Amino acid sequence: MAIAKGAADLHLAGGSMPAVRIGDQLIKIADAPLDNKELEEAALGLLSEKQKNYFLKHKEFDFAREILSSRFRVNLHFQEGRIGLTARVISKEVPAPDKLGISEIIYNLTHLRDGLILVVGTSGSGKSSTLAAMLDIINTERKSHIVTIEDPVEFLFAEKQSVIEQRELGTDTNSFAEALRSALRQDPNVIMVGEMRDQETIAAAMTAAETGHLVLSTLHTSNAPETIQRITDFYPADKRQQVLNQLASNLRAVIAQELLPTVDGGRVAAREIMINNSAISNLISAGSIGQIMTAIQTGAADGMITMNQSIDKLLAQGLIDQKVAENRKRDLETKSVYY
Repeated sequence: MAIAKGAADLHLAGGSMPAVRIGDQLIKIADAPLDNKELEEAALGLLSEKQKNYFLKHKEFDFAREILSSRFRVNLHFQEGRIGLTARVISKEVPAPDKLGISEIIYNLTHLRDGLILVVGTSGSGKSSTLAAMLDIINTERKSHIVTIEDPVEFLFAEKQSVIEQRELGTDTNSFAEALRSALRQDPNVIMVGEMRDQETIAAAMTAAETGHLVLSTLHTSNAPETIQRITDFYPADKRQQVLNQLASNLRAVIAQELLPTVDGGRVAAREIMINNSAISNLISAGSIGQIMTAIQTGAADGMITMNQSIDKLLAQGLIDQKVAENRKRDLETKSVYY
């Protein structure tokens, strides 16, 4: 039913009415609340015995599952002592770059042989889809060994030119950091880390990037300066200059994105792109994070674009309306110190 309605997310909780998210709207799809016992039986029935024991102990569990010919990323949790379930619809097909509006500069980033590329944004901003499209470009065009480390595995890749190994947290490895360190002994060319959640994972990703591997990952940040600040904030003060130097040398790009409602009821990605050219690199190593946005604004020749410029472009293309553009720009100015 969720897919038939074009929903991105399904929300189920015992004692509450089921709801789906379509665009920006959360819509209830039943007239009566769900029976808690029936939902509990259905939800636990999706898990193996090992997964069930983990969930009942830790009270949260993320996994991906194919149900009725569709694939979902599922979060199980408890609320008010009852089971809750949120399921995000995942396309069974790896998204085509042209469907996601992947620009030439992002396409060119997939040709890099080493360094760190970060795709950032809030939850539900399409980070996983953009990463998957970038990996599939590599898979299509290069004879590479690609290792993904995910929680959970989302898009399932069919091997083309590349050899692909997809590892899932909990099932195939205990942590992002452990899997990253192990990946360096697996002769990889490209490593995709689902999310850089802690200092240990960031350190392992940077080591991989500076030792000749292309590393792609995500962070829950809103723009490039905030991303660099967030990474340094994971470290104690006496280590931050070293981290800034590593980023200045090994960071290749930050792609910050969000999904905006289109005039035809769909969604389209607006993207800020920061390319780590010599000017950006110097600002990073100097810790001049507040000046990075100005460098992005003047970096069009290197393929850089600010979120405001991206929104203006979508408006000029007729993909979004004036109200959406103005509201989002206003949000940027009020919510970020970097605008």
